[in-house]
Amino acid sequence: MRYSELIFSPTGGTQKVADIIAEGWGADWETADLTDASADFSRIVFQKEDLVLIAVPSYGGRVPEPAIQRLEQIHGNGARCILVCVYGNRAYEDTLIELNDTAEKCGFQVLAAVAAIAEHSILHQYAAGRPNRQDEESLRSAVEKIREKWNSASETPVQLPGNRPYKKAGGGGLVPKAGKNCVNCGLCAAQCPVQAISRANVQNTDAKKCISCMRCEVNCPHTARSVNKAMLSAAALALKKSCSVPKECEWFL
Repeated sequence: MRYSELIFSPTGGTQKVADIIAEGWGADWETADLTDASADFSRIVFQKEDLVLIAVPSYGGRVPEPAIQRLEQIHGNGARCILVCVYGNRAYEDTLIELNDTAEKCGFQVLAAVAAIAEHSILHQYAAGRPNRQDEESLRSAVEKIREKWNSASETPVQLPGNRPYKKAGGGGLVPKAGKNCVNCGLCAAQCPVQAISRANVQNTDAKKCISCMRCEVNCPHTARSVNKAMLSAAALALKKSCSVPKECEWFL
């Protein structure tokens, strides 16, 4: 039997939540990084007795398209899975139900699902410091409930919030640019989940490819990449009302 994580976490928030859940399970987990644009995910094959944790962030209430494309290459073969979506305190809308449909298409059986909060990857003032201690306690409670269902071998279908058809996916829009501190080290290009940054010239970013995941900005060792401040301020103002009231973790069995 294998315990495996399939994680799309460009800036680490989703990974933090997934780690709390995995640690609460008390097993050794192997991890496949869904942000790796060069990986061959078709080689990942599970068996029915395996347990898989599939964790993604919610981008505008949807699963990031690259995560869907990479998950669809994986062979579930009846393995049971726990779905996790992580969002920056606004809303996750159709993320879980879209992730559920993708998992079932890949041959997984959905055991349970979790929606959790992490610091907003673009507007860091929203959900700052989350997941916090209270979130950790909530997630550990979820793990206990999920474990009970696992041990009982229950096949009760998981009822999830969301709509079909899913809401229209929005464009990224906020594209980080290289500034004067850039030393052309190439780390941003190497780590970009969608290869939107030119390896030959990191000053060039393909705005059509960019998904505004902010990995290049967060991971730059020279703090050389950033989003236009005026656009950032406008986005913060637009989301202030919906992001200001703290939301809690939810789970579905």
